[in-house]
Amino acid sequence: MDLFTEHGFEQVTVAEIAARAGLTERTFYRHFSDKREVLFPDASPLYTGLTDAVAAAPDSASPMETVAAVLEATAAFFIDRHEFSRRRYAVITANAELREREAVKLASLADALAAGLRERGVAEPAASLAAEAGIAVFKVAHVQWVTADDPEDLADLMRAALDELRTALNP
Repeated sequence: MDLFTEHGFEQVTVAEIAARAGLTERTFYRHFSDKREVLFPDASPLYTGLTDAVAAAPDSASPMETVAAVLEATAAFFIDRHEFSRRRYAVITANAELREREAVKLASLADALAAGLRERGVAEPAASLAAEAGIAVFKVAHVQWVTADDPEDLADLMRAALDELRTALNP
């Protein structure tokens, strides 16, 4: 991450990343398909947390109550990742290709959330709408979290963003 911050994503080579990490390029490629993957590490723990949170929601929970539970679980995933997330956000926002990749990753999370809601019996389009709204809440809160000098708790920011969404939908 230091190299990307110091020199810009485009200017950094895999050879430089490997050397900084004390690895050979071959070893680097065993762990990452390309240098972009350094910024987009394995998201399976996040997907697992999302899936578990959907499954753990009470049967009586509405789609948005289920999404709120997922947001809480997502906040827990990021609790020890603030500095990495802050630096990652700065690198990604400075590069159009990385912003596009981030959008694809978030769309994948929305798809997984919508699938989980459908498994709970939520019909379309409600499942997709609730999932997309949840990802929008996450994005807004996450940006606030990574850009603030003295950030609030991510879960609190997500709850506040969800409340703002509810207010916007029910003026």
